[in-house]
Amino acid sequence: MLEHIELFFKSIFIDNMVFAVFLGMCSYLAVSKKVATAVGLGAAVIFVLAVTVPLNWLLDKYLLQDGALAWLGPEYADYNLSFLSFILFIATIATMVQLVEIVVEKFSPSLYNSLGIFLPLIAVNCAILGGSLFMQAREIASFGLALNYGISSGIGWFLAILAIAAIREKIRYSNVPPPLRGLGITFIITGLMGIGFQSFGGMLTGGDEEPEEVGKTTVEKIPAKTKTIEEDQSTGREDKKTEEIDEKSVSYINVIKE
Repeated sequence: MLEHIELFFKSIFIDNMVFAVFLGMCSYLAVSKKVATAVGLGAAVIFVLAVTVPLNWLLDKYLLQDGALAWLGPEYADYNLSFLSFILFIATIATMVQLVEIVVEKFSPSLYNSLGIFLPLIAVNCAILGGSLFMQAREIASFGLALNYGISSGIGWFLAILAIAAIREKIRYSNVPPPLRGLGITFIITGLMGIGFQSFGGMLTGGDEEPEEVGKTTVEKIPAKTKTIEEDQSTGREDKKTEEIDEKSVSYINVIKE
């Protein structure tokens, strides 16, 4: 359970598709002028990532990896179809995008018209393909984690485009310098938002135990050192006292002899 929670928050904030690796910037910049269109496209991206990442995990696990065809029989255990990853991943993504396009056109023609060409372009959106490729590269262990990663990555992209759309709607009434109007101020805001999202990296660091142990050992060692110093000083004082006593005894002996 803890692994799912960590992957969920990490995919949304720390490894955000837009702010961490700058994927899907084309749709992010073009469709973020209004909140309504940003919400529609963000919801479509969440759905496509939530479906394609787990499906591509199954393809990678049982078809594409080296030795993945062993379930068909021992004679297929030596086959390696990993060179087909890009083709099959894109085919899966294109199929899901076509399904989304049909559903949006059927139930929300206004949203379909406002999204325009960018809805079918989800099929070649690098954020969608990047989700499947990151899933494969990070060697996500289970189908549940792959589903979690797909949904959380989509939510991260949705939050990014929703936030920038809300800001761009309000910034129209701000006094932006002419050279920065349009994409200029949008890139600056995106960079500042990326810094803000990266600051969430401290959420998942529960504190290392090693520094605490080092601190404990140093605290324990300091009294020992002070004790040795005090012992050395005390022994030095005792040596001085014994030397003074010896000198006095020698002088007394000399006086008695005389």
